[in-house]
Amino acid sequence: MFSLGDSNRYLLFSEPTDIRKSFHTLSGLVTNIMGANPHNGNVFIFINKHRNRIKLLHWEPGGMVIYSKMLERGTFALPDLSFVTSSSYVMQWRDLVLLVEGIMEKADSRQNRLVHLRNMQL
Repeated sequence: MFSLGDSNRYLLFSEPTDIRKSFHTLSGLVTNIMGANPHNGNVFIFINKHRNRIKLLHWEPGGMVIYSKMLERGTFALPDLSFVTSSSYVMQWRDLVLLVEGIMEKADSRQNRLVHLRNMQL
């Protein structure tokens, strides 16, 4: 149950994905295009063309799991994929968390969708 963490390997699919895809068709992308086994315990990350939806496909004991997020506004900031020559990009757990939360490399910048966090009192 919810077993994602820094011990997993994360692979970002380098092309925009139709997020209507579910277990079987995302597994097909992993097998046929990424050349990987969807049952090997890795986490496969898919983002749509508009970069406002993300799905993570993960095999864990007992079955396949999909984690999904749809943004109310703004977009996911992808890493620079211009140098990627394969269909996947290896990410670290830390990078995935930053991507999903909209936190940018610069300490004072965040994606538009999290602008309200700047106004919060700590």
